[in-house]
Formats: sequence, C-alpha cells, structure tokens
Amino acid sequence: MSRIVAGVVGGRSIAVPAKGTRPTSDRVREAVFSRLEHLDVLDGARVLDLYAGSGALGLEAASRGAAAVTLVDSARPATDVARRNVTTLGLAGVRVVTDTAERFAAGLGGTAGGTAEGTALDLVFLDPPYDLGEEALAVVLGHLAAPGVLADGAVVVVERSTRTPEPAWPAGLTRFARKDYGETAVYYAEPAEPDPASDSVSA
Repeated sequence: MSRIVAGVVGGRSIAVPAKGTRPTSDRVREAVFSRLEHLDVLDGARVLDLYAGSGALGLEAASRGAAAVTLVDSARPATDVARRNVTTLGLAGVRVVTDTAERFAAGLGGTAGGTAEGTALDLVFLDPPYDLGEEALAVVLGHLAAPGVLADGAVVVVERSTRTPEPAWPAGLTRFARKDYGETAVYYAEPAEPDPASDSVSA
C-alpha cells in the first residue's frame, strides 16, 4: 500500500499493483509536489500521468487541486488498480486509459485531445520502468513537445534511475532542474522558447 501525501484526500491509502510497477516512494513524491506547488502549476491544472501504475502521481495532483487528470498505463492489472483507487478516493475529473505511453502521446499532437477537456496540458509525469530504453523515452518526449500539446508554463517531470543517462530532450523541451533521491533522479522540463533565428529564417 501507498498513500496520498497531502490535499483533500491526504493521508488516504491507495492500492498498488502486485507486480510489474515501481511506485514512486512517498518521500520522493512529497519532494516533487513541494517543488510543483512552489512553481504554482497544480491548481486547476490539466495533468497527464504516463506509465501511471497505481496512479499515485496523478492522484496526488488531483488531491492537490488539479482540475483534470488522465492516468495512462499499458498493463491492464495496473489500470484496474488505478480505477479502484479513483473510485475509493472519490476524486472528480480523473480518468484511466489502458494504452502504451507512446501511442497515447502520439495522439496528442496538434490538438492535445488526450486530456478530459481536450485542451493543452499543464503538467505531465513520466515515470517509466527503469529498463525502458532511452530511444523509446525520447519518442514519447518528442510527442509531448509537438505544437499544441503543452500549455505555456507547463512542466514535464521525468523520473529515472541515477544509473541511466539523462533523457534526450527534444527541441521543444528544455530541462531546468534535476534532483537526486538515492537511486532516483527527477528531471523537470518546460516548453522551450522559440528560437528567434529560426523564425527569421522561416520568414
């Protein structure tokens, strides 16, 4: 079992899949959300939680004021647990999708139609298995960087092992912080500023 750290359902327990996932520890989750609250991106946010497992990250966001949360995982046992957690906690605006992160993210391009309201995302979590290849992760990040997917001021949070390389950030994302917690490295990225030089060339 794990728990929601804070917010309207803070302290409530959530179930985790019996196997096949690596839940973010309460300690790391508390630190991540402390930073996100400092960045003021949670209240009313449109959130996507990829490789969601039990849904702990997305549900934590919902507990702390996010308006719409989508939990995505490719494993049916994980999404079954996530759905039970949503029902148990009674949080509104949370939906669960059984799909691969790559396929779901690919469907966001240009329209960001994967959120509950079909609008751009304010916050995205990616907590893939540590053995996920760097190329596969880069593909997903590339989809997120497509025009229209991320809102202005959006934050993308990627959790990896400290033994794996830093993610290969696509042209549309810029990493602005990294924090290590034991074996866990957490990266924070934001939409990249347009390159004025490229704009002048295209003009």
